[in-house]
Amino acid sequence: MMFRNDGGTNGRGLGLMTLSMLLFRALVVFGGIALVRYPGRTAPHGPTAPVPRLTPPQRPTPDPVLAERLARGEIDPDEYRARPHTLRGGDPPAAG
Repeated sequence: MMFRNDGGTNGRGLGLMTLSMLLFRALVVFGGIALVRYPGRTAPHGPTAPVPRLTPPQRPTPDPVLAERLARGEIDPDEYRARPHTLRGGDPPAAG
């Protein structure tokens, strides 16, 4: 009478088997759902996602801005001819 149950399962063994079988079935179900629902989706902000490069906004050069101001009538033609020289660090052309 060394072994009381003759190798049979007791209450703890049966409960552990039931719990492990339920966990295994839940894992299979959730794994199947994940395979069907997310087949090729990538994370937009994951560690492998490329970092977008932010470039500063391009500022217009002085020549097109002066041309627009002349076209709108904000400056006269003499001032239009004098401003580029002033912006580049030179003396304005002599009025003539």
